[in-house]
Amino acid sequence: MQGAQAAILGSGDRLHLHHGPIDLIIGAEGDEPDARKRAFRAAFARFGSVLDGLVEDLAQHRSQLTPQTKLPADPVAQRMYRAAGLHCAQTFVTPMIAVAGSVADEVLAAMLAEVQLGRAYVNNGGDIAVHLECGAEYKVAMAQPDGTDLGRIRFGSADGVRGIATSGAQGRSHSLGIADSVTVLAANAAEADVAATLIANAVDLPDRLDIVRQPASDLQPDSDLGDRPVVTGVPVLGTADCVIALGAGRQIAEGMLDRGLIKGAALFLQNRHITLGQGFDRRQQLTEFENV
Repeated sequence: MQGAQAAILGSGDRLHLHHGPIDLIIGAEGDEPDARKRAFRAAFARFGSVLDGLVEDLAQHRSQLTPQTKLPADPVAQRMYRAAGLHCAQTFVTPMIAVAGSVADEVLAAMLAEVQLGRAYVNNGGDIAVHLECGAEYKVAMAQPDGTDLGRIRFGSADGVRGIATSGAQGRSHSLGIADSVTVLAANAAEADVAATLIANAVDLPDRLDIVRQPASDLQPDSDLGDRPVVTGVPVLGTADCVIALGAGRQIAEGMLDRGLIKGAALFLQNRHITLGQGFDRRQQLTEFENV
């Protein structure tokens, strides 16, 4: 495998980092001279050792997390264990549930340790770590894998949102549920990553036999989900079934909101949706689904 690769994108305002399965798109703004260049150099310097650090204890990272599990030495892995640990007493999780968000958080932290930035982000395949100084704002579009516009996310520095993550049956990772997508806003990307996955898993109709499921290990032999059935096909659903499935996800999301684990969530299933909490602009492309 090649080592970490870097490329400047567009007019020089974005950095692309690639190493093995990890692809990051990074942006940074600051008032100091060469702030963006310094931030990009710091990001690349930290990124170069991220994958090696994770691989060292990979078997442990793929094992079920319990309240008694000890933290590993690797800083990215520590972020994974802490974020997943917020949920391990309630449900099955492995530290890998937070890997994408944790990588984004770690690279962003390296940038901020090097230079003061007014606004910055690290996007790891849709799991995004965000930094906002006072008065700054962040906006991003939500879309299906086929490009369908799902609306906008918008929040400011005072909202306490510093992480965005998306999960679902149409995403890049396997899901136990049938949601097209679930997007979560949280205090950091690692915690958003865990929450989005768990909420998406809960959007389900477990008794529907025409939903296609396969053991995760059949699709990926080393999956941390083992033989748990992941969704590989969802039929066209009626309104009543969407209400039930989205309602199950909403219950989990509301519990996380009540515990202060997330700031907001948007759940999508076959042209129907629920939004909870803050950060989602319902005026753009979204129509309220009143029956859920």
